[in-house]
Amino acid sequence: MSAPALDPVRTPSSDEAAAASRRADKQARTTPARFDTALGWNDRPGVSWVLRILLCAIALGIFAAPFLTILSGSLSTHPSGSSLSFLPHDSTLTNFRVAGERGIWDYFTNSLVIAGGGLLLQLVVCVLAAYALARHRFRGQAIVMTLFMLTMMLPEEVIAIPLSLVLGDVPVVGLDLKGTVWGVILPLGAWGFSVMLLTEFMKDIPSEIEEAARLDGVGELRMLWQVILPLCKPALGVAGVLGFIMIWDQYLLPLIAAKDPTDYTVTVALSILRTDPEVGSGVVLAGAVIALVPSLVVYLLLQRSLVTGIAAGATKG
Repeated sequence: MSAPALDPVRTPSSDEAAAASRRADKQARTTPARFDTALGWNDRPGVSWVLRILLCAIALGIFAAPFLTILSGSLSTHPSGSSLSFLPHDSTLTNFRVAGERGIWDYFTNSLVIAGGGLLLQLVVCVLAAYALARHRFRGQAIVMTLFMLTMMLPEEVIAIPLSLVLGDVPVVGLDLKGTVWGVILPLGAWGFSVMLLTEFMKDIPSEIEEAARLDGVGELRMLWQVILPLCKPALGVAGVLGFIMIWDQYLLPLIAAKDPTDYTVTVALSILRTDPEVGSGVVLAGAVIALVPSLVVYLLLQRSLVTGIAAGATKG
């Protein structure tokens, strides 16, 4: 019996090799690189690559210049308000020490307590309100949503005096909340933006998931906690970051809710330092750096959730 004949190994021709090389080059050009973005960023040098680098450098300079100037001034012995400097002159930490002696850390603690408690209360209220508006139908639903939206259209200056009167004598219970952290936390308990954001996000959750959970005997609170909220993590990240920054930057509310300067937050304390003739601009800049740190920390910790939530909202539907 003769052995089976084996087909000779076929060697690709030069034309086929060239075609394969062109296909590989085309695939390399069309395959997203590691640094690709929505603007078409890639790691291949070229004119467009240089232009993008230049635009990024300009944008970075515009946004980073204020931060570098504040940091430089806070570390300088005699910062000049008429000149722009990114590097400190005669570096010193005296400005931070003087700011601490002026009570900046006490004001900072007040701000942390108010921001933490206010954000927690705000998220709880907004999540419950959004769940009711998005997953249930009831009479007056559009009116309730409109009322939440109207709260975003009223400037703080318009409601300052009525709010001050209400905080001094809360209706029904008759409590005076001025001079307490509750006087600042409670008015921040609901934010129309977070309610709108979470409501629209919850509306996009398929109803089949909820129906399947109800067949398993899941109640309302368990439905919200174990089914709905895990699917809303991107929206919660956006609401958390923006809510914290909104509460941290409050100026008028802590001012009208305080009975004593010791009740002020760090944002109000900066205006006091600015009008103090015994301290220089370096102390004010040191206080600004201290006030800036929590917002940066929160943003850096939750930036992935923030970007994911914004991208999910942009591609919704």
